[in-house]
Amino acid sequence: MKNIVWSKVPCGFCEAAKTLLKSKNIEFEERMIGKEWTMEQFLESVPGAKTVPQIILDGKLIGTYEDLKNHLK
Repeated sequence: MKNIVWSKVPCGFCEAAKTLLKSKNIEFEERMIGKEWTMEQFLESVPGAKTVPQIILDGKLIGTYEDLKNHLK
């Protein structure tokens, strides 16, 4: 399964999430809203999401940066 980080610029929490994943040697695909990916694609992939980053690990929605920190404890 894929690990995905939905993000946009500027976004400090997105950068923090990517740094945390890299520090744990977790590979991921970054999906940048407004560049390669549209807001519509983001909302289709993560229905009901209101903020970024939205993190998906092994196909399971983890959620925000705070959710990721709790998940990786």
